[in-house]
Amino acid sequence: MDFQMFMNDVVQTARKEMVESGYKELTKPEEVDEVLSNPGTTFVMINSVCGCAGGIARPSAAYIKNFDVKADNYVTVFAGQDKEATEQARSYFKGYQPSSPSFALVKDGEIQTMVERHEIEGHEPIEVVQKLEKAFEQYFK
Repeated sequence: MDFQMFMNDVVQTARKEMVESGYKELTKPEEVDEVLSNPGTTFVMINSVCGCAGGIARPSAAYIKNFDVKADNYVTVFAGQDKEATEQARSYFKGYQPSSPSFALVKDGEIQTMVERHEIEGHEPIEVVQKLEKAFEQYFK
């Protein structure tokens, strides 16, 4: 099998999972600014093709979409794929190093907190979900 073809399938599957979970894909820097610079709360999932994204982060993102405390916007950027959009999103995450997969909670254009890769990789999905629930209650309630 052709590696590039395989990777395209992996990327498309990862994108589809997020869209089917109710997230809006941001693929251009202007789209990122349009959402993150506006008033309100935004939950950003920084997607990737690694195993912890598929086995832990994307399922956690799908779960949190149905949590009692809601964000105004649920969006995703794809690290390594939509590079300019991801870079633009990361410009809002002051004080945090680039990390994928990861989650960012943004309120009125300002980063509130992040759940970074080291808090996802090697953890059980329920641990990540609980961390996200706690963050939603603290920053979005």
